[in-house]
Amino acid sequence: MSTGPGLFSDIGKKAKDLLTRDYLTDQKVSVSTSSLSGVAITSSATKKGGLSAGDVGALYKYNNILVDVKVDTDSKIATTLTFTDLVPSTKTIASFKVPDFNSGKLEVQYFHYHAAVATAVSLNQTPTVDLSATIGTPTFVIGAEAGYEPNSGRLTKYTAGISVNKPDSSASIILGDKGDTIRASYIHHLDESKKSAAVGEITRRFSMNENTFTVGGSYAVDSLTVVKAKLNNHGKLGALLQHEIIPKSFVTMSSELDTQALDKTPKFGLALALKP
Repeated sequence: MSTGPGLFSDIGKKAKDLLTRDYLTDQKVSVSTSSLSGVAITSSATKKGGLSAGDVGALYKYNNILVDVKVDTDSKIATTLTFTDLVPSTKTIASFKVPDFNSGKLEVQYFHYHAAVATAVSLNQTPTVDLSATIGTPTFVIGAEAGYEPNSGRLTKYTAGISVNKPDSSASIILGDKGDTIRASYIHHLDESKKSAAVGEITRRFSMNENTFTVGGSYAVDSLTVVKAKLNNHGKLGALLQHEIIPKSFVTMSSELDTQALDKTPKFGLALALKP
């Protein structure tokens, strides 16, 4: 793959990940292992409230083909096939679930030094076509995304965005929800490892005359421990601590508190991920 502006989904992703990734309000345990044949097997279990769920997955890579199969507690089998450079500078992704055959999806991504295009088609009785494109460089990106439903002849979505990226910072503006929402975000990394960072995001929903402003950050206590926190103008406070107990294996503890309703019980989450 060539170095270029990246996909439209990458616009604002760094700031979004810092404000959302690893924050959880349930309990989750996942264990991964690898076989001599190159198959990576992962088993996970999640408990949320009084409900429990789990799945078992296998990941296998052969040359430029990646096969990902997951089986959940409802005996549904989700399969994703990824072909890299099937055609030069492309990635092709096919996914489907059994027995839900209407969940099939085919996506083709094309990467160029100054552009990236992605097309996704849902394989069901009422198919939709999603198309996104970006132009620019790794430093400056402008792009758009649209969804079209051939049966009804209507646009299901259209979004536009712009991003300016530097080695230690990234800023983006996205106009989405058919022009009803605008979101601006900025993230600044405070160290070379990019484990410590500060982020700010403001979202304006025009139809509801509502603004949401969120600030957050992460701080590397040491090489094995990271703490994160976020707070928005509606009083929602989140915090987490993640520690690498052994190489590639992490324990994460997080909590969420509504500072405008202190009588409510805070939410807590715990995750344990073990990898070889």
